[in-house]
Amino acid sequence: MSHPKLTRIAVAPSGFKESLSARAAADAIAAGVRRVVPDARVDLIPLVDGGEGTAAALAAATGGRLVALPATGPVGEPLGTHFALLGGSKDTAVVEMAAVAGLSLVPRGLRDPGATTTYGVGELIRAALGTGVRRILVGCGDSGTSDGGAGALQALGARLLDADGRELPPGGRELARLHRVDPSGLDPRLADVELLVACNPYNVLCGERGVARVFGPQKGATPAQVEELSAALENWARVLTRDLRVTGTDLHHGPGTGASGGLGAGLAALGARLLPRFDVLLDHLDLDARLARADLVLTAEGALDHQTPRGKVPAEVARRAKLYGRPVLALAGTLGEGAHDVPGVDACHGILPAPMALAEALLRASELLTDATERALRMILLGARLPAPAAAPLPAPATAHAAVSGTQRPFSVR
Repeated sequence: MSHPKLTRIAVAPSGFKESLSARAAADAIAAGVRRVVPDARVDLIPLVDGGEGTAAALAAATGGRLVALPATGPVGEPLGTHFALLGGSKDTAVVEMAAVAGLSLVPRGLRDPGATTTYGVGELIRAALGTGVRRILVGCGDSGTSDGGAGALQALGARLLDADGRELPPGGRELARLHRVDPSGLDPRLADVELLVACNPYNVLCGERGVARVFGPQKGATPAQVEELSAALENWARVLTRDLRVTGTDLHHGPGTGASGGLGAGLAALGARLLPRFDVLLDHLDLDARLARADLVLTAEGALDHQTPRGKVPAEVARRAKLYGRPVLALAGTLGEGAHDVPGVDACHGILPAPMALAEALLRASELLTDATERALRMILLGARLPAPAAAPLPAPATAHAAVSGTQRPFSVR
């Protein structure tokens, strides 16, 4: 039978990068829950943050569908990909950049963010324009690129020219040679749609916290390549602002401009609105009402650390759960510095039972997550059965004696 305090459990995880989709993570957690409280009502809420699985999740949530098509992958090779047409009003398409330019699509031996391209993202946007939708939502996250969205703009018809008038080849490092952007060939249908970008507003294009410095190493850049790429993106923002007459948005440091290796900046130059991703994406899932009904909220992500409060799923789930006073347990592949300080997370638990190679952990992620959920819930139920600690004794009333150097000496109380 279910424990009376755990009859309703909300399971709201993110995906585990290069390992588990959000749906697979939710299923693994649910399996662990049912080992401990088999009669609990488990509400599965796999959450997307604009990265892998976003298009499929939103299509499923709205009764929409995926449209399959070929496009150019991040290393220039063709691949099979998709975008979503949402159900309901039938006027919105979702382009998931990770489905065509994600890090998982870049072979480990080819991970050079100065060379990869978002050209396929532009191809998906162009295909979505052909469906007659009035709104295109671009989900940013899990990218394997750092070209500032240059490839996407080229696919949409912009020409990026060097000082001799030659078209630049793909890759963010080539933007150091950018002299002029010619927008005359941009797809005219862009003027007839609302272009929205669901992104992490903490990510900016340039500066010390710019995308090249923060995320370049994760995508395979050496320290020298980070500096090269950072300078190239500075030039990209400057030329793009000038030649596309961008006003009202700071492409260098504006919130979200660094999303997906700077794709946010490139699309903002086309007039896209950069919006906090959870404000855009979670409305389709009725998340707040579902958290409010839960006795316990379980969330999860590949890593829990000091970056989690900067726009990651567990922090957003915890923030919303706390609006309704719900306890939150976060599960993570790794617990880094700051893992125990994420606002709203009452407890966190790593899923690895013992040290193991990364390749093995990725392969066994579902099993490890299920087992860790079981362990954590058993500890929660054990704690619920323990008697409350006795109240601390009240301090003794003041007396006319005081301890001095280990001896009692009388003194007067006046």
